[in-house]
Amino acid sequence: MSKLSGKTAVVTGASKGIGAAIAKALAAEGAAVTVNYATSREGADKVVAEITAAGGKAVAIQASVASGDDVVRLFDETQKAFGGVDILVNNAGVYAFTPIEDLNETEFHRQFDTNVLGLLLASREAVKRFGPEGGSIINISSAATTVDIPTNSVYTATKAAVDSITRVLAKELGPRKIRVNALSPGLVETEGAHSLGIFGSDLEAQLIAQTPLGRIGQPSDIGPVAVFLAGPDSAWITGEILAAAGGNR
Repeated sequence: MSKLSGKTAVVTGASKGIGAAIAKALAAEGAAVTVNYATSREGADKVVAEITAAGGKAVAIQASVASGDDVVRLFDETQKAFGGVDILVNNAGVYAFTPIEDLNETEFHRQFDTNVLGLLLASREAVKRFGPEGGSIINISSAATTVDIPTNSVYTATKAAVDSITRVLAKELGPRKIRVNALSPGLVETEGAHSLGIFGSDLEAQLIAQTPLGRIGQPSDIGPVAVFLAGPDSAWITGEILAAAGGNR
């Protein structure tokens, strides 16, 4: 039997990149998956099509995790489709390289509203829906919290908050059999990373040089780690920040 048979997972920000890879990996292990997206319906539909073509179950549901009303609807529609919720992957995130001289309140709130408030709102709703057997929350952090990239102060601060929230909620929710862990990728080749102009830059070369395994990560490197954290193999693990970064720290 597949590791996640009979389970339902909500993956936020799953229309592309790491979120899409995680959604497909969870589905491949038997989970029914909600592929959440904010704006890219086309991308989410493509992920759902790939999952269903492989014999899995998935639906695409639009919702902004920064909106409490949207998050409630996201989970309502998931329960209608699949009957319950067992796994939440808080992957939705936004980022930008912003020198401190150019920092403004709008950009600060854009990143914190999605990366931190959105994670809290989705976690709050998932906790209400998990059954008596508990559940698994997986927060997507970032190696940015340890490699300290210049001009990345706001994004790094959001991910440092993710790490702290992970540890707090692990203690808070452990008595309810709810495990909370964070998965912390290094640089991964995604559409978003390409849009920032990282690839082919001095920053890419620097990050590869700092990575013991000597390469940039791929979304396919991250999906299996999420499966591990979601499933029974990690039943005795909570409150951990698990790096998937090729050794870069």
